[in-house]
Amino acid sequence: MELPKRKPTRLKGYDYSTPGAYFITICTYNKQCILSDIVGEGFHTLPQNILTSIGIEVEKSIQYINDNYIGVKIDKYVVMPNHIHMILILDDSGGHGNPPLQNIIGQLKSYTTNQYGNVLWQRSYHDHIIRGEKDYQKIWKYIDTNVSRWEKDCFFR
Repeated sequence: MELPKRKPTRLKGYDYSTPGAYFITICTYNKQCILSDIVGEGFHTLPQNILTSIGIEVEKSIQYINDNYIGVKIDKYVVMPNHIHMILILDDSGGHGNPPLQNIIGQLKSYTTNQYGNVLWQRSYHDHIIRGEKDYQKIWKYIDTNVSRWEKDCFFR
C-alpha cells in the first residue's frame, strides 16, 4: 500500500537559520485541548486563559528558550487549549550563526513531550516568515487577541 505524499511545509531553498522573524504555530496531537482552559466567555466577561500543568511546562520551555539561546528570542506567544502561537526572532548577536528554526522547535517539542509522558504534538509545525513591520504588527495583534476569539478560532473544539 502506498502512503499518501505529504506536502512540503518549508519554503524550498530557504535557510531557516537566517536572521529574521518567524510566526510559528504548533498543534497538539489530534488537536486535544490539554494545554489550557479558556473560561469566562460571555457577553460581559473577558475570557481568561488558565494553563493546565502541561501548559505551564510549555510556557516554561518557551521562557527557557528566551533565557538560554543566544541570538534567539520569543518576542510574543500564547498557549491556547490545543495549540501555541509564537513570534520567534533569530538575530546575529550570537556570532556563531543561529541554530536552524526546526532544531529550536524540535527541542521544544521533544522536551515538553518528555514532561508530558505521552505523544503531545502533531507532526511538524506551521511557520510563516514575517515580512516587514506591518506583517509583524498584524501577527502580534492576532496572538494578543487569540484568547478573546477562541470560539471563532479554526482550532476551536
